[in-house]
Amino acid sequence: MGKRVFVGDKKARTFDGEKTTKVFDGERTAKLGTEKKPAVVHVQTEERLKEVSSIFEEKGWNYIIGLEPDKPEDITELEILLNPRKPMITEDKVGRNDPCPCGSGKKYKKCCGL
Repeated sequence: MGKRVFVGDKKARTFDGEKTTKVFDGERTAKLGTEKKPAVVHVQTEERLKEVSSIFEEKGWNYIIGLEPDKPEDITELEILLNPRKPMITEDKVGRNDPCPCGSGKKYKKCCGL
């Protein structure tokens, strides 16, 4: 699949001319657990419903809980809210003309950067 190009008819086209249906409309998506996008979970028992709702109430998140005894439990959105992604921290690369990190005092390109 090639790069996508915006065309005036609100459709994206690849460079091959093939139409695609998904186009970013410029609107920001709502954060999970807010009024615009409440977390939706499904539980099997009344006991579990009370447990999950108390977690949502404690954190102040908006939610919708479905009590469905015949379907498997689905609390993935709760898990996403409880365990948010942490930003990845990267170390800066050593430039060729920077001092060598080994402590020799030489430039990196003359010491360890061979």
